[in-house]
Amino acid sequence: MSLNVLGVVAGPEPGGRTAAAVAGVLAGAEKAGAAVSQLELSQAGADGVIAAFADADAVVFGSPVYRATYSALLKDLLERTERGKWGEKSAPLQGTAAATVLTGASGHHFLAVADLRSVLAGFFAVQVLSPGLYFDHGGYVDRSTLTEDSATLAGAHGAALADLAAAIKASAALSAITPQI
Repeated sequence: MSLNVLGVVAGPEPGGRTAAAVAGVLAGAEKAGAAVSQLELSQAGADGVIAAFADADAVVFGSPVYRATYSALLKDLLERTERGKWGEKSAPLQGTAAATVLTGASGHHFLAVADLRSVLAGFFAVQVLSPGLYFDHGGYVDRSTLTEDSATLAGAHGAALADLAAAIKASAALSAITPQI
């Protein structure tokens, strides 16, 4: 079964810690046999990312944490993404798996992972891999390189995401779950 996993980096500038973390998850998914791609929201724009959702069996949502929540770029993307309700004609995230990867300067913001998970699961009916990942500066060798432990953890999440996406793709019941409201 062929799987496509899309990584979305929702930082204000391309590259950096969040891109490295998303790449680590994608590396694990690729090792598990999935085809992977990564888009920087700051470069591709919301419309470009939403178009890419159509071909994705799973999405890795990566964002830096600002003021105890994920970035305004990611909020804007989710606001623009249809979910098949209230006259909307598409629901590109429905029936997909997702992993969340948030990054921050310290461990104080790790609870933001739960907020993103809640929006994806409740509002879009996405099956979200749990637990979400959160890397502070201690998870990196430098601005663009994960530590060995962080890379191992990210890779394990990527492999698990590929398994979750395969399970959803093979299940008519999991694929058919829709948002209630």
